[in-house]
Amino acid sequence: MNVQIEESWKAHLQPEFEKDYFRTLTEFVKSEYSQYTIYPPGKLIFNAFNLCPFDKVKVVIIGQDPYHGPGQAHGLCFSVNDGVPFPPSLVNIFKEIKDDLGIEAPATGNLTRWAEQGVLLLNATLTVRAHQAGSHQRRGWEEFTDAAIRALAEEREHLVFILWGGYAQRKGAFIDRSKHLVLSSAHPSPLSAYNGFFGNKHFSKTNAYLREHGEKEIIF
Repeated sequence: MNVQIEESWKAHLQPEFEKDYFRTLTEFVKSEYSQYTIYPPGKLIFNAFNLCPFDKVKVVIIGQDPYHGPGQAHGLCFSVNDGVPFPPSLVNIFKEIKDDLGIEAPATGNLTRWAEQGVLLLNATLTVRAHQAGSHQRRGWEEFTDAAIRALAEEREHLVFILWGGYAQRKGAFIDRSKHLVLSSAHPSPLSAYNGFFGNKHFSKTNAYLREHGEKEIIF
């Protein structure tokens, strides 16, 4: 796995690349790509980092696993490539944005425009085998993405961390709430969206906090 990662992130995460777990992870991922269909395409594994340099991050949204259907995953959590039907969670995200901000759902589920405005759309696990959800969990990716979140939480201030669902909430449990805004709710999945995702107003709360700290709002 050739780590093509944006320079500012490379500087912050360099210690991780030299650890044993990352070497083992690299061997595992290389062998998976050589034998199976793996998503996202190799060059997009670090897309979330490459589109959103360390010092440009304003908001962090934590997902779990890349989508495992053809053509969906492109390295940003909850996001799909142009022309791909919206997955159910993304449908619900756009529904909440409409209810919260009055913005209609866009024609595409590609959230690159969010990333370019400073939203780090980070899955806990950065690769997955086709049609096998969770197939690359517990191989080392979680440790790597924890390190990325920790670097942001410790070295930056006044970021917004958005934690949807129990998994993301556990992953972000250590974030200093006095230094950052941490927004938690149920996951946007159809299984849980009605248990507190709808009506969470996370998008307007994010922009209010950014405004308060002299940052430009995100156009969701």
